[in-house]
Amino acid sequence: MPRLRLALGQTNPVVGDLAGNSHQILEAARRASAQGAHILAVGEMALSGYPIEDLASRPSFLSSCRDAVIDLAKRLQDEGLGELVVIVGHPDGPLQPRLLGTSNAPSAIAQNCASVLQHGHVKARYAKHHLPNYSVFDEYRIFIPGDELLVLRIKGVDVALIVCEDLWRDGGPVERVLEADAGLLVVINASPFERDKDEVRLPLVTRRATETGTIVAYVNIVGGQDDLIFDGDSVVVDAAGVILARAPQFREHLLVVDLDVAAATDSPLPPHVARVALEGGRPSDDTLEPDIAILPDDREQLWNALVLGLRDYVQKNGFGSVILGLSGGIDSSVCAAIAVDAIGADRVWGVSMPSRYSSGHSRSDADDLAERLGLHYSVEPIADLVLPVESQLKLTGTAAENVQARIRGIILMGLSNLRGHLVLTTGNKSELAVGYSTIYGDSAGGFAPIKDVPKTLVWQLARWRNQFAASRGEVPPIPENSITKPPSAELRPDQTDQDSLPDYEVLDAILDAYITRKLGRDDVIALGFDGETVDFITRLVDRAEWKRRQGAIGPKISEMAFGRDRRLPITYRPSLDVLPGAQTTAGGARS
Repeated sequence: MPRLRLALGQTNPVVGDLAGNSHQILEAARRASAQGAHILAVGEMALSGYPIEDLASRPSFLSSCRDAVIDLAKRLQDEGLGELVVIVGHPDGPLQPRLLGTSNAPSAIAQNCASVLQHGHVKARYAKHHLPNYSVFDEYRIFIPGDELLVLRIKGVDVALIVCEDLWRDGGPVERVLEADAGLLVVINASPFERDKDEVRLPLVTRRATETGTIVAYVNIVGGQDDLIFDGDSVVVDAAGVILARAPQFREHLLVVDLDVAAATDSPLPPHVARVALEGGRPSDDTLEPDIAILPDDREQLWNALVLGLRDYVQKNGFGSVILGLSGGIDSSVCAAIAVDAIGADRVWGVSMPSRYSSGHSRSDADDLAERLGLHYSVEPIADLVLPVESQLKLTGTAAENVQARIRGIILMGLSNLRGHLVLTTGNKSELAVGYSTIYGDSAGGFAPIKDVPKTLVWQLARWRNQFAASRGEVPPIPENSITKPPSAELRPDQTDQDSLPDYEVLDAILDAYITRKLGRDDVIALGFDGETVDFITRLVDRAEWKRRQGAIGPKISEMAFGRDRRLPITYRPSLDVLPGAQTTAGGARS
């Protein structure tokens, strides 16, 4: 069998940074060539970053992307890398709008493409066929689909090329791979991370390899882009479903693997398949050691995803530092630990803002956390700031409680404006679901690190992070008391979250059924939950949509995150017993 040396470049692009992204690809090409690779493939939209959203409708941006592809091909040639076949993902356009059946919007002027570069030129181009229009994806609206499979003949081997969603859909390009009798299928991807994604993704790659009788090479981008996290985890699987090579998660990596591929045949090509012959480059005389990364356990994956999401949001948006309130509770403690892991303690500022209702342990736990993490720390009491507002407006009850949270928000935003910090808001998914936050108060901020983390998972991650530190002989970063004490907003005497909410184990289970699994009221109750509790919780969820719309973005780690995944109306009356006043308080929720 002919032998191909394939390199998969797991790069971390920034949307719009064509020069920086091109530099990453060029550096991957240098390393791939130095290791004797014949082909380098990088991820979907690796040149432009992904997702580009409505930049796909901007002709000037598309023209710049097209020019960047041509320039990259020339730079590869100028650096003596012209023999290397480089497969790069990018948007192409502007094109004339056109409809292909019902598979795209009539206003689209771009295609999601993979270009093949060699000897200073663009030798071929493939356009993605299947345009996803679900979950976080919106490609149907912005791209024109392709309708032809591309096969590259290199060193006597036929290499088929497709893009991401084309692998997930039955029929179409995948079916033509089998008909074209290709020996290798290269799939370039921008596949976002979510919990247990590997339990779906790897079986898919394996199934396609066995169905088509080909080696499948799956390359993914890595990094954070707004609320999305791309985990890399590029993999090569042979026709028997055996993993030949695998890249690590959550970091840039060049995966190089030798492949013994079935020789190309002279059988006629099926319809809608194009073949382009390319030069094969120098033979490889050495033998590579297998490079197969081992995935960490579930909690470590989730922690690493949150760290990467925060780090890249800070770095890619040019923030020098972050600031957050430290209450001594579990949520702010976990957020602070994530921030320190992401960008280092010297770039993290924590502020304790005790009120007259703050317990002694809240203050001491915040002090302890700051010492363990080594971050910048200050104390700004709020009682003297709250009192004039309460007195002048004669506020009582929930209105008085919310003033405390809003004063804290003013302090953090003031320090942010003074020093350029990014404010982190520390609410978890359970609280956001039921509206247990103060709008313009503790919800104020530019990024929400645990926005997609239910409360019960917050505790699990805290315990895991402490155990991980202990296993390395380090000081556990999160005080044990912050993990074990009952959670409380401490906006009134002796307050706890369970004054008005069920235990978080019950709450999170109901939220999972109602939000993630999309079950209706009766179906949730049929799972064994109390009917009154289900009615109470689902009403809170429905009535808090207006708050969530105004909240900061945060890293998506679940299959159903608030934001792109779940788009619901704010004005919504599911039944006659829902009372008006959704923008005041909802069954005890802080507004």
